[in-house]
Amino acid sequence: MSGNIQSTVTLTITEKNGSVRTRKLNMFTKSYDDGTIKRMVKFLDPADVRGTAMLIIDNKDVQDDIWIYLPALKKTRRIVSTEKGKSFMSSEFSNADMSSGSNSDFTIKHMPESGKNDTWVIESVPVNDDKADEYGFTKKITYLDKKDLKTKKIDFYNFDNVLFKTIEIVATQPLAGKEGYIMTDMLAENHLNGRSSRVKFDQVNTSASIPDNTFVTDNLAR
Repeated sequence: MSGNIQSTVTLTITEKNGSVRTRKLNMFTKSYDDGTIKRMVKFLDPADVRGTAMLIIDNKDVQDDIWIYLPALKKTRRIVSTEKGKSFMSSEFSNADMSSGSNSDFTIKHMPESGKNDTWVIESVPVNDDKADEYGFTKKITYLDKKDLKTKKIDFYNFDNVLFKTIEIVATQPLAGKEGYIMTDMLAENHLNGRSSRVKFDQVNTSASIPDNTFVTDNLAR
């Protein structure tokens, strides 16, 4: 199901001591019938990140492609696979959290408790050590609502098999005239350093007209 979404997003980063940093960005998303999802992210505020832009090509069955433009360097560069697990704009979200990832990168199975309490509980383990290094975790546990298959939360475990991060899906919004939904409020909590980050969609237009040529690297610097 193809579709277009234009949104204004607030990224809030809260330190353990309570200090808060806020970033505003525009996001343009286009879904294609073959399962590909393309995203253009442009940062608006504050001044130190204004002009930073990311292009994410979320491929269904092959490696995702991510590019970033840094205005201070006036340079566009591709984010290589080894940077997937790194922080997205100094938040508790990773670059990989900004795309859905390829199922072929993981061994996926139901946990023993899956199906109880109206919840599917799915374990995803990277297929090898290289993939674990790439994503920055050794396993993730996804909790899905049994009725509508919406993700409720995802737990991430580190290389000591310790739960280090949880992403909670706080709110969703149905797509206008289409099947599916968009996650409009997500909270990532780091259990080891006490930091949290929140991505909140302030304005969402699910029937925007977005041309295909929006999603080219030449547009990152514009």
